[in-house]
Amino acid sequence: MTALQVLDISGIFLLSLVIGGMFFFATIMTPLVFTKLPPDISGPFIRKAFPIYSQVMGGLCLLAALALWNHPEALPLAIVFLLFLFGWLILMPRINHHRDEQLAGNKVAISKFNRLHKFSVVLNSLQLTTVSVVFIRLII
Repeated sequence: MTALQVLDISGIFLLSLVIGGMFFFATIMTPLVFTKLPPDISGPFIRKAFPIYSQVMGGLCLLAALALWNHPEALPLAIVFLLFLFGWLILMPRINHHRDEQLAGNKVAISKFNRLHKFSVVLNSLQLTTVSVVFIRLII
């Protein structure tokens, strides 16, 4: 087996971890947190979990992009990595700020929070779709 084959297999493996991690977080963990824990625990817990989620998923995407550097699919993976950085460093702090404002009684913050939260859900869905398409293209 050549070094490029090892990198290709490693990249595909990393992508499978990203797909599984993103799917698990979106469909199992987050809904469970909000349905099984009281709001005074679920909110702070998710605030601590999302940065870790973004860091791990972003890091795995970066490693996959580096492992698959010889494929055109490395570029969309690098973009997904940058989007995880954007979500972690820019989007999440803004969402948290507007949620805090909303909880403090600011009525304007409700629409800002809802808009940013919906944007983050759409962004995460696009990231999952992109990683899944790259994965399928590589294994076919």
